[in-house]
Amino acid sequence: MRDWDAVVAFACALPDVTMESFYGTPCPKVNGKAFVSPGREAGSFHVMSSHDEKAILLETDPDIFWQTDHYRNWPGLLVRYGAADPDRVKNVIRRAWWDRAKKAQRAAFGERP
Repeated sequence: MRDWDAVVAFACALPDVTMESFYGTPCPKVNGKAFVSPGREAGSFHVMSSHDEKAILLETDPDIFWQTDHYRNWPGLLVRYGAADPDRVKNVIRRAWWDRAKKAQRAAFGERP
């Protein structure tokens, strides 16, 4: 993901995603729930993630996944643009979508990435 436009293009290719306002900014949402957003830090975007998964991502790949105090207790983390492992980033975005999808949407999509 080289920039926010690439993140939006990838996210919007997932099933049933629409662009809607999230804290005043258009963001990809599924079922009215945002799963990625531009974030508050230059050079990064925000992706929703459970606290357990977030801890693993922060520990295993801090060059890609990081946080500031603003996100410390929030179920999400920052992702640097241009990460060396784009497939891992895409899977994190897919999981964020899957976690907000309805049961029927999940069944049509398949197992959680």
